[in-house]
Amino acid sequence: IPPPSDTLAGRIYKALEAASEPPRGHLGASIIGHHCDRYLWLSFRWACPEQFNGRILRLFRRGQNEESGVVSALRAAGCEVSDLDTNGRQYGFRDGHFAGSIDGIVMSGVPEAPKPHVLEIKTHSIKSFNELEKEGVKKSKPMHYAQMQTYMARMNIDRALYFAVRKDDDRIYTERVRLDKDEAEKLAERAQRIIASDRMPEPISADPTWYQCKFCAAADL
Repeated sequence: IPPPSDTLAGRIYKALEAASEPPRGHLGASIIGHHCDRYLWLSFRWACPEQFNGRILRLFRRGQNEESGVVSALRAAGCEVSDLDTNGRQYGFRDGHFAGSIDGIVMSGVPEAPKPHVLEIKTHSIKSFNELEKEGVKKSKPMHYAQMQTYMARMNIDRALYFAVRKDDDRIYTERVRLDKDEAEKLAERAQRIIASDRMPEPISADPTWYQCKFCAAADL
């Protein structure tokens, strides 16, 4: 008997694909730490929009759904967490076409330090989580590190709490990150340069077989 061509799982995936959001109208803080200027330049101009299948879109949604559970867990552990600003909106910033949304601010209760921390929540595969535990966020997840540096600078907070969840068994890894003002300034300058430039920057490599280029969304372009 051949497998069915129409399944419930397939319909769910298709529904997610049909409802997927258009490209962002700004250069996001979540990608400003990307290794390639040319990719950022093309991505910001919608020249290489990525098309994700339904399963991957569900994976993205899993990360978004994790946020409320993490906030609840932090509060249960005695932390004071604010996930909305005084206007009842998600924390974030906008500087022209450079913008980002922040998961929340831990006002107090982090055992290692009483100071406020910008909160960044991420979910990880087993491999990614193990690398994070071994190497730390700056080395293993430079884009996440850059994202936190940007948020700390914009919020005038000199600490961030990186909260990672391993998806297969719900293990938790947390790391406190200090603000590096020089790094944050370089990232802000990079964003404005990418946005304002009327010419494509040089790519990270001119070799299309370079490992960072082979799977890039802009590789064909």
